[in-house]
Order: sequence, then C-alpha cells, then structure tokens
Amino acid sequence: MKKIISLFSFLMMAVVIYADVKPANIFTSHMVLQRDKPMRFWGTSLPGEKVLITLGNNSKSVKANKNGEWELVLPALPAGGPYTLTFKGKNSVVFEDILIGEVWLCSGQSNMEWPLSASNNAQKEIAAANYPQIRHFLVAKSTSLQPEKEIKAAEWKICSPETAGGFTAVGYFFAKELYAKLNIPIGLVHSSWGGTHVETWISGQSFFGDPQFADLKSKLPTNFDGIIAERKKKTEQLIQRVQGSLPDAATAAAFKTITFNDGDWKSMAVPNLWESQRLGEIDGEIWFRRSFAVPADIALKNVKISLGKIDDKDSTFVNGVFVGSTNAYNEPRVYAIPSGVIQGSNNVVTVKIMDTGGGGGFYGEPEELFVDFGVTKFPLSGDWKYRLEKVYSDGGGMNPNAYPTLLYNAMIHPIIRFPIAGAIWYQGESNAGRAKQYETSFPLMINDWRKQWKDSFPFYFVQLTHWQAGGGTSQNGGSEWAELREAQEKTLLLSNTGMAVIIDIGESNDIHPRNKLDVGKRLALQALAKTYKVQINPEGPKFTSVNYQGNKAILQFANISSGWDVKNRYGFINGFEVAGADKKFYYAKAWIENNRIVVFADAVSNPVAIRYAWADDPADLNLFNKEGLPAIPFRTDDWPGKTVGKKFSF
Repeated sequence: MKKIISLFSFLMMAVVIYADVKPANIFTSHMVLQRDKPMRFWGTSLPGEKVLITLGNNSKSVKANKNGEWELVLPALPAGGPYTLTFKGKNSVVFEDILIGEVWLCSGQSNMEWPLSASNNAQKEIAAANYPQIRHFLVAKSTSLQPEKEIKAAEWKICSPETAGGFTAVGYFFAKELYAKLNIPIGLVHSSWGGTHVETWISGQSFFGDPQFADLKSKLPTNFDGIIAERKKKTEQLIQRVQGSLPDAATAAAFKTITFNDGDWKSMAVPNLWESQRLGEIDGEIWFRRSFAVPADIALKNVKISLGKIDDKDSTFVNGVFVGSTNAYNEPRVYAIPSGVIQGSNNVVTVKIMDTGGGGGFYGEPEELFVDFGVTKFPLSGDWKYRLEKVYSDGGGMNPNAYPTLLYNAMIHPIIRFPIAGAIWYQGESNAGRAKQYETSFPLMINDWRKQWKDSFPFYFVQLTHWQAGGGTSQNGGSEWAELREAQEKTLLLSNTGMAVIIDIGESNDIHPRNKLDVGKRLALQALAKTYKVQINPEGPKFTSVNYQGNKAILQFANISSGWDVKNRYGFINGFEVAGADKKFYYAKAWIENNRIVVFADAVSNPVAIRYAWADDPADLNLFNKEGLPAIPFRTDDWPGKTVGKKFSF
C-alpha cells in the first residue's frame, strides 16, 4: 500500500511541475524586445490551461494546446521601458526591467564568439562598460539532429563592468555604436560557436532542398542516441588502449604532487590540441605533467610560469601548489609561482585541463611555454606526460561540424519566433577550403534564416581579414582566403545585406585578431547607413571598371566619397598584381592619377587581368578613402581558383 501511495504522490508531483506556466528560456528579466514589431511569446503549461500575458498596459490570454504548448502575440510598442512582463496561469512568472529597443542576432564562429575580456584594451573597455540599456543574451552551445523547441536556460545580462567581459566583443562594440547614435535600448542575442562551418547553421529544409546538397540527405543519421552510444563505445575502447581505465578520485588527487610516479603515463607533444594526436575528439578532464630544472645561481624571486592558451579551462600546480586557473579558451596563462615553492633541481608543473567541446589542450605557440626566472627562461614546450581523469557525458559529444543543420536545429530554430531587427555575422575561416561552394552555401543560409523568421531582416557580415593561413598568393597556386573573401562579396547581390571590410586590421600570426573595436564599428556603419538611414558612408573604395591602355590598366572606383587616402608619403599603392594572357601574375606599381588608379608591371606588356589584395595575408595594404575605410579586395579575371570542385561532405 505504501508503494502505491508513493507512486501516486510522485505522479501528482510530476503533474504539478508540468502544470506550471513556463515561458520559453529566451524570456527573462532585463531582456530587450524588438520595437515596432508585434511581440511573440510562447511556452508551456498544463494542456488546456489559460495563460494571461501582460506587458505594461497590454494583456492577452491564450489556451494551451493538448501538448501543453501556447503562443500569442502582443501589439508592437515603440522603444522604451522599463516594463514588467507577467505570465499568469495556475502560477505566475514575473520578469522585471523589460526594455523595448533594437534586437540584433550575433552569430558565426570564434571571432564572433571572442569575448570582450580577451580583446585589445580589455581592462579599460570593461571598466568603462556602464551601459545599462545594452543587454546581452548568450545561447548555450548545443547540437541536435532535429529542430529543437527550446534552448538551454540562460539569462539576459545588463551591460556593466561586472558583466561586459563575457559579451561578444564584436557585438558589444556594434551595440555601443548603435546606442550612441540612436539612444534607444540595444539587445544582443549571441548564438555562435568557434570553428564551425556555415553548413551546420542551415536548416535541413533549406540545406537538403538545395540541388547542390540534396544527395546528402540519405547520409544523415536518424538516431542521434545511437551515434552518441557508438562514440561512447569508441571512447571506452580508447581509454582501455591508452591507460586501461579511468582513475578513482583518490588516485587523481595525487596527480599534482611532486612525488607522484607518472612512469606509466603516455606522452603527448605540447603545444598541440589533443584532437590532432592519439586522443582524438574527447571532451573531459586530462592531467598533464612536465618536470623542469632550476638554473644554477638563480634567485628564486618573482618566478612566473607561462603556458600560452589552453582550451577550455585549466588548474595549474607547481610542486603540488596551486598557482592559478583560467576559464577561457582564448586567454594566455601566466601565473606567479609563490616564493618557496620551487626547490632544488627536481620540480614538476602539473596542469589539469577541462574541455567541454571542440578542441582541447594547449594550443599557443611553443615560445609561449616557459618558466620565467627573470634573467633566464626554462622552455616547457615538447613532450608532456598525460592521463585522463574524466570523460564528459557521451564521451565526446557531437562535433558541430559532424553533420549539416546541427547548430541551426539546437541554437537557431528555438529562437526563430523571437523578433529581431537584423543579424550580424562573422564566419568563413572554416569554409575557406571550399570557398567556391560558399558562394552557394552562405546566401542559402541568409535566405533560410529570413524564411524561418518570416522577415527579410538586414544581414550584415564581416569579410575575412588578412592572416598567414597557408601562405597562398596568386603566384604560388592561389589563395583560399582570397576566394572566400570574393564569395562573401558576391553575397552582396542579396538584398538588404552589407559587408564590413577589415582587410587592414588583422594579425598575420593570429587568426583571432584582438582589434574587435573597429570590426564592431564597421558593422555598425553598415547598420546605421542602411537600416537607420544615418547620412554616413559605410563603404571603402570599390572597383567598378578597368580600361587597358598599352601596358597600363586604368581603374575606376566607387565609394571614394570625400577623396582617396594612400597611406604612403610618396603616394605609391601596395597590393596590386598584373597578368597577361599567360595568367602569370607580377607585382605591380600603382598610383592615383585624375582620381583613377593606374597600374602596370614592367614584365607585362599586354595586361589582361588585375588583382588587388589577392592573397591569404596581404598585410601591407595602404589604399583607403578619407573616411578611413579600406579598398575592397578584388580581381578582374574569372579564372578558376584553387577551391573549384571542393565540396562539403560528411
């Protein structure tokens, strides 16, 4: 009888929990709702339950369907607030401090994900980030083979020195510029994931509906749980092969001590993500150990250890003493070693790395790993011993690039009912190897999102900057990054789009340039000029036509605006190349004459093609308009590039 009563009580408790009115997770206190558009609200409750929603003076009720789902729309409001938002059924949910303003979706890969805390002048920017009318909502990372109804629980953050460091840096500077000009609330819905391909952000309906990708539908698995189970099995086999079994807590606790015997541990090259080595795609907790010597006659004061960047979180120990921890994949680790910790010639640094998704481990440059004794440094790159302590959940999770649609399903589809002003996008690095196909896949994604939102909202994106990548140029087989930039520019054929050109503000040795301020500003120029009709020029010089006169090419440009600005005291322009009918390119001389650009190369008597900034890393460019915006990379030829025929597959 007691068992029956307990079961009944459990079932009643489950009904009560399910009966609670629960708005979708994107609705929280401090959020920003889109002005001048009908406001859509949705959530769950008991089937058939009446839910009353009140925002300010507007109220409306709706009855949940047989699945306990409800949705309703309240009339549009102008910018303003704060308001109180109430959802009332058998219970009440109340959200405070609701603002009405402009809501922008921020998406892409790591350069959009990059936080303000890891950008240039971070400390100064964060200290000054007192903008209570700018709000930020971070969509948690997740993957799914099917469109999800809900995102993971999160909350809207008010921009302040305490919170701004975790904002998308590009989005923050974009919002800051909009707020300065519009003086209305700005909301950022941030849904991005580093290292991801554009194909994972497209819905299955649009992706497999495109003739170029239709034949891939039959390869898409239908059993997500089965895939996870298979990955877990492979992970268990890997653990058995590498170390036999996972350690218990007591054993793992001893890993950091100086006396621990790691003689049976395997070795791994550091720095190098473990996915590229024998561990493969594992998300979990892994210990690394490495000994180091103390130079003779060195004063052991103010000693520091540098470990470069680590993905995601580390806890670092020297001779068993904790010296520091950082929970950010993109911040260099530099920790002070307390006085008295280093002893004699036998010293051990131990690092516990916790990786929750994507790449894991040390990934900085070799020269960033060392113990700094002040007058000399002991290098720490090379072989480290390692041991797995824990593997998270399914033994690796689902790589967001494993199949198309995974991130659309989990991180976009659940929010398509949330009205937005538009989207900003920073992605393309991961698609550079298939740049030609990006001419199809990128516009496909933009059209898809507009279709899903039922709104042809503005879409502004960042063209890739310069980076050494594979060192590609016109003269050594071509450039994937130049072709990707071209694919991005071709996307401007879609209506209501704009491109922020940042070819001048990259870092040759870092795919993640720290100058996110100018990126955000240039995206904001696009929005201010095109969406908000502010009288400013958002574009740099754009090639329009060429006229060949003997061995010279005379080029016309648009968007010169108030004039050219060549950042060279003699007026010579860098970045141009010329080719004849043999398709061999030579670096060219260029200058401005009668507001046009004259280009020629001594080696080419009859030029037929001109290229500008056509390389992975054209880092010495100096052609701008007087508004400080760089000329857009271009080519006049249509000769097949190196990514022709490179197709997406899985």
